Amino acid sequence: MTLSPARAPVTGVRRLTRTLYGYAFLDDFVLLYPVYALLFADAGMSLWQISSLFALWSVTGVVLEVPSGAWADAMSRRRLLWIGPLLTAAGFALWVAVPSYAAFAAGFVLWGAGGALGSGALEALVYDELDRLGAADRYARVMGRARAARLLGTVAATGLAGPFFARGGYEAVGAASFLACVLTALTATRFPEHRVRPGSTGDTWATTLRTGLAEARGNRAVRGALLLVPAVAAVWGALDEYTPLLIRDLGVAEATVPYLVMLVWAGVTLGSLLAGPAERLGTTGLALLLGGAALALAVGATARSLAGVVLVSLAFAGFQLAEVLADVRLQHRIDESRRATLTSVANLGTELATVATFGLYALLGTDMAHSTVFAVLAIPYLVTALALARARAATARP
Repeated sequence: MTLSPARAPVTGVRRLTRTLYGYAFLDDFVLLYPVYALLFADAGMSLWQISSLFALWSVTGVVLEVPSGAWADAMSRRRLLWIGPLLTAAGFALWVAVPSYAAFAAGFVLWGAGGALGSGALEALVYDELDRLGAADRYARVMGRARAARLLGTVAATGLAGPFFARGGYEAVGAASFLACVLTALTATRFPEHRVRPGSTGDTWATTLRTGLAEARGNRAVRGALLLVPAVAAVWGALDEYTPLLIRDLGVAEATVPYLVMLVWAGVTLGSLLAGPAERLGTTGLALLLGGAALALAVGATARSLAGVVLVSLAFAGFQLAEVLADVRLQHRIDESRRATLTSVANLGTELATVATFGLYALLGTDMAHSTVFAVLAIPYLVTALALARARAATARP
């Protein structure tokens, strides 16, 4: 049956989004997530060794983030999206097969490399395919739902990790994680990609990187959009790691903490799903969203009550929504040939700012309660909101 011109784009969008949502779910459907720290400890790793493994993971991502984005602009993005999960699968197999410091380190390098290959490439492929189908205006809605699919994958993996571990130990959990990565890679092969012979222009990845950075330096709108992504994403992304400690300080039973953490993540999921309608907010609306979320975070954290946890959940919903909208602003401002490169530059900024936030939290937390630190770290969002409001006012002047 031949599709009419009107139905062809609809079918193309449906194929793209179904593949994306499946990929996003499977990519975070890793049963090792809640137990890999236990695996390291049970293998005899000291706290110092475990911390060094986490640092190695972060360094690998930082080192490869921008080059991998340039590779995605110089070659097939779909290829990188299926290679990445296979590298991660190999890392997980090493962990379970030969549990040792060397194997754990190699696994984190492979996992970091796999994640870097997909960072930037995924956003660029999705945006360009939607643009080809005349549906670029759906990007915010689509990527918001993809983030929600990731959250569902994490929740499902966390729920299944316990039963799998009880039945088969680390081997069962590792095998399930390996299989999920392989399924992620297979799903990635179904992504449509209609770029004209990627890499056929003769440009090397280094050339692509140089031209992408030159565009960021020379275009104020692009530069502003690049800076906005880490300004929105980094702080709350780091605070998420400390949310269980904030909740435990309420005096609730240890068994209750996971359920309240799930309440917070329900807010994050809601923020993802609201991305489509919220794209019409504009700069002023984004500033108000960030300001309101910052106030909700400060008040909720210092309330030290269950109602405060609800406010923190709403704050995280606002930050997640703002993060998606910041990515949308960036994609609208950059050229197709350098889309993955500049998206990776923004992601690198997020990773570096997140590491800095961890350090600042550790510094503040030596003398302050978790609730106070959360409130203090709401300030950067108020500053960003004010900066956006000032920028909007400046452009409105004749």
